[in-house]
Amino acid sequence: MPLVLQPINLREAYEYIEVHHRHHKPPQGAKFAIAVNDGDEVVGVATVGRPVARRLDDGWTLEVTRVCTNGVKNVASMLYGAAWRTARAMGYKRLITYILESEKGTSLRAAGYKDVGLTGGGTWNRKARPRFDKHPITQKKLFEKSITG
Repeated sequence: MPLVLQPINLREAYEYIEVHHRHHKPPQGAKFAIAVNDGDEVVGVATVGRPVARRLDDGWTLEVTRVCTNGVKNVASMLYGAAWRTARAMGYKRLITYILESEKGTSLRAAGYKDVGLTGGGTWNRKARPRFDKHPITQKKLFEKSITG
């Protein structure tokens, strides 16, 4: 069966992420979600929201906060491409996402995203605001797609 994009509500996307994501829980919020279906079932989802880093939240930038698949080939790049087309249609000028330093980024490159480089990584835990890290705290690679390149 061919892979097709399908709408999905945020609750359903979060449930899929809860079951299938290797190292993250569902995000706290999102602007929209997209799914890919193989004709029988959802085989991947993406959630897109405001940038997690406050200084990047300029009103023109969104962040792909999760891409989660069950391993079907080409689904991740299909979701990254659809996320950009949707964000662009909504008037946004830039779409960013982060992957673990250990990940290759093949799906992002296939969808036309540019590797911007490594980010700091680390913990969100601070003395003034203690937090428990439930996610990898290694450095991340930042990828972007924008109307300028």
